[in-house]
Amino acid sequence: MTDQRKKKKRTFEDIFVDTIVYTTLILLSVLTIIPFMQVVTVSMSPTEVVSSYGFHLIPLKFDWDGYRKILAYQQIWIGYQNTIIRVILGILVSMTFMILAAYPLSKKNLVHRKFWTIFMVFTMFFSGGLIPTYLIVKGVGLYNSVWALVLPVAINTFTMLIIRNYFMSLPEEIQESARIDGANEFIILTRIILPISIPILATVGLWTMVYHWNEWFNAMIYLKDSKKAVLQLVLRKIMFEGSEPQAVEAANTIYANTDTMKMAALMVSLIPLLVVYPFLQKYFVKGVMIGSLKG
Repeated sequence: MTDQRKKKKRTFEDIFVDTIVYTTLILLSVLTIIPFMQVVTVSMSPTEVVSSYGFHLIPLKFDWDGYRKILAYQQIWIGYQNTIIRVILGILVSMTFMILAAYPLSKKNLVHRKFWTIFMVFTMFFSGGLIPTYLIVKGVGLYNSVWALVLPVAINTFTMLIIRNYFMSLPEEIQESARIDGANEFIILTRIILPISIPILATVGLWTMVYHWNEWFNAMIYLKDSKKAVLQLVLRKIMFEGSEPQAVEAANTIYANTDTMKMAALMVSLIPLLVVYPFLQKYFVKGVMIGSLKG
């Protein structure tokens, strides 16, 4: 029977579907790679080459002047420091809150479990809006603080439900055996559930990291001190608002934000994500697929 299945010829429908799928994937890959290659090329090219030749995927000449000027800009490093602090706090706070919310909701014996689930799903579709949120943040004393960027977005309901679904997919027998041995719910969660939930936790952790690394709107609203600005807010000023990096050769020298410098700043902001992503990529499919099995 196995040999017959192996020798079975592919039908026209199989070939057609595979062609559509692979063609779509290739087009999506090209649409992703070409803009990225353009950014890399412009960041490593002299300004006169960029302005003369326009679009090109391979540097005609190599020039690291854009990187030197951007890396000499002190605000870039201040933004890096503030962003790293924000990402660490954001991951710790969000993961803690979402795990503590997902674990009880994964229990079938939770009193009014359906009500609490609907109550939390309700927040996915309705919110107070920008102005009430701003007034609350300012009223509780979080304004101009990194906590204004972390606490209001501590729980993403959709992500929390994915974690809950993953917990529900785990064998109940493991938890029951732990209870027989005298373990309470905290021990079961920390010593049994979390260690075997690494795929979904790594996936959600990376989602949270990417969000906090790329987000700039809340920082623009809640932070008034430039020394507390995050990296993406600094990048936005360089890209769109004409904020000029400090002088390098002489104290009175001011550089305009050329395309080379803008693309160099963009590459500097992308490096950490490019470094971290390959190590967590293997958890993506497993974590999301298993976390989406049960409702």
